[in-house]
Amino acid sequence: MSAAYASHPVIQLAASSTTEHRPLIITLFAVFVAATLGITVWAGRQTKSASDFYAGGRQFTAFQNGLAVSGDYMSAASFLGIAGAIALFGYDGFLYSIGFLVAWLVALLLVAEPLRNSGRYTMGDVLAYRMRQRPVRTAAGVSTIVVSIFYLLAQMAGAGVLVALLLGITSDAGKVLIVALVGVLMIIYVTIGGMKGTTWVQMVKAVLLIAGALLMTLMVLWKFDFNVSDLLGTAAEKSGHGAAFLEPGLKYGATDVSKLDFISLGIALVLGTAGLPHILIRFYTVPTAKAARKSVNWAIGIIGAFYLMTIALGFGAAALIGPEEIKAKNPAGNAAAPQLAEYLGGVGTTGGAVMLAVISAVAFATILAVVAGLTLASSSSFAHDIYANVIRKGKATEKEEMSAARWATVAIGVVSIGLGAMARDLNVAGLVALAFAVAASANLPTILYSLFWKRFTTQGALWSIYGGLASSVLLVLFSPVVSGKATSMFPDVDFAWFPLENPGLISIPLGFLLGWLGSVLSKEVPDKGKYAELEVKSLTGTGAH
Repeated sequence: MSAAYASHPVIQLAASSTTEHRPLIITLFAVFVAATLGITVWAGRQTKSASDFYAGGRQFTAFQNGLAVSGDYMSAASFLGIAGAIALFGYDGFLYSIGFLVAWLVALLLVAEPLRNSGRYTMGDVLAYRMRQRPVRTAAGVSTIVVSIFYLLAQMAGAGVLVALLLGITSDAGKVLIVALVGVLMIIYVTIGGMKGTTWVQMVKAVLLIAGALLMTLMVLWKFDFNVSDLLGTAAEKSGHGAAFLEPGLKYGATDVSKLDFISLGIALVLGTAGLPHILIRFYTVPTAKAARKSVNWAIGIIGAFYLMTIALGFGAAALIGPEEIKAKNPAGNAAAPQLAEYLGGVGTTGGAVMLAVISAVAFATILAVVAGLTLASSSSFAHDIYANVIRKGKATEKEEMSAARWATVAIGVVSIGLGAMARDLNVAGLVALAFAVAASANLPTILYSLFWKRFTTQGALWSIYGGLASSVLLVLFSPVVSGKATSMFPDVDFAWFPLENPGLISIPLGFLLGWLGSVLSKEVPDKGKYAELEVKSLTGTGAH
């Protein structure tokens, strides 16, 4: 199973259950949407300044932010994709959990504390501190918006398909309407609630997701008398692969290309997280750098516990349902978690319908929370980096900046609705892979060089961001994710000359190389005084906002 497939949140559900119990499902969705809108309106009344809108007034505790970070990070890919990957590929599927979790060590050790100390609202604040403001902020804004839009599109299209299937809508017009509804909800969350509203929605969603996963985990273990060995043994037996199901190599290792693809995927997952814009802006919502570090510790604990539960969910689905039945619903295995929920409650019974409805509502909550976080990251970057500091040259008032952010949210929402509607029947998985690749190739090298290398220059930053952005986009465009395979976005054509499904192996080192090369070839003399100021500020928090 590819990274792309793991990240594609399309679910196909039992038509009989959804038809019979549709009023229950609609009620659950309506209750959740009403509750989150209530939270957003409440938070919106407290959003009065730019600091409130961008950073929630920096009033969230380490635990609250850790919970929100978890909610932001545990997308539909985590809940649906990883469970499906484990159910179909055993040990190799669980490697996704390891990659997603280990990535937080990079964020904790290298990024969280210095970033919180050095910036105000966006990644561009850090990059522009000791370089030429306008070109660097423009590049940072472009990169942030590209990453967010592609990640956003995958979630939007997935949400549209999910709700259409649950409500039994089959017409194209109906599916477009649902994508539009998700987009409108997203716009409302961000424009009214800002960071405060988005953070509270993410916290609620994280609690729901952990509770749902914990309930399913306990029910699976109960089926096997809490004997993990029996669970794994039954899963291996029913998988059709025997002991190989519990060993490395079922998915990665068959060919040299698949081995390279695994290395490329691992690099992108581990390094990409520390460059994802919607994760980076979360570090600004706490009052101090110490709280930022603690919030990452909380996130690691919460996310780690969740990924441990994916073992029970994935192997439980393999043991109780079987790979063939899982693939019959969705070849990528993304239906495994909802199928397992229905099985645990009783297929065809009210209990099964309740479990299915609850888990589906949690999946929808997951998508909504991630969508809101992504929209906020991209609109903040446009308003703060491009509008206030490039277009208005730092002369915009807080009110004008917040107004620009809200209008940017509407524009990004409209673009996402249009693209999501067009992509509703496509495998949008390549878009998620692209988001991780861009984040690791363009954003992370530039952040690390800015914080830790005193010879880094404006030219190096521009080469790194635009070079990493262009190379990752180009390689994904000409990879099997987009064309040449039955599972590609465009399966009927073949223009794939790049053999790997994830470009990280090439584009990430290239991003670092271009940052170094652009700096050493630049005629610009780095401001050592500014670097010394940034170093003291990033390490001690002196003068931090």
